[in-house]
Formats: sequence, structure tokens, C-alpha cells
Amino acid sequence: MLVLSRRLQEKILIGKDIIVSVEALGDQRVKIGIDAPPEVQIFRTELIANMRAEDGPLDSGTDGGGE
Repeated sequence: MLVLSRRLQEKILIGKDIIVSVEALGDQRVKIGIDAPPEVQIFRTELIANMRAEDGPLDSGTDGGGE
């Protein structure tokens, strides 16, 4: 795992087309923004178990929203 420190509005580039940015800092919370192509699925890990229980394993047909 790579761990980086970033300040407000600083960004990290993943591959050629995914940008992660620090949008807001608060008391024990960080808001991040993810700019990625629509075909890239983005999930919060705490929801994956619930999604698998309801729909079966995640696959390319699952609409992750990408936003």
C-alpha cells in the first residue's frame, strides 16, 4: 500500500485518467473527489458486502455509478 500526504485541493493521478483530489478537511473526516471515466466502477468498501448479499458477486454488468 502506498500512503501519501496531501493538502486541500492537491491531487493524485492514477494511471492516465483517474484523478483523486482532497476536497475538504474536517474533524476526523476527509472529503475526496474522484474523477474517472464512466466505465470505471467506484465503490465504498463498506457497501460491497451488502451489494454481494443482494445481487451476487460484483461483475462488469453492475452499475457502480462511476461518480
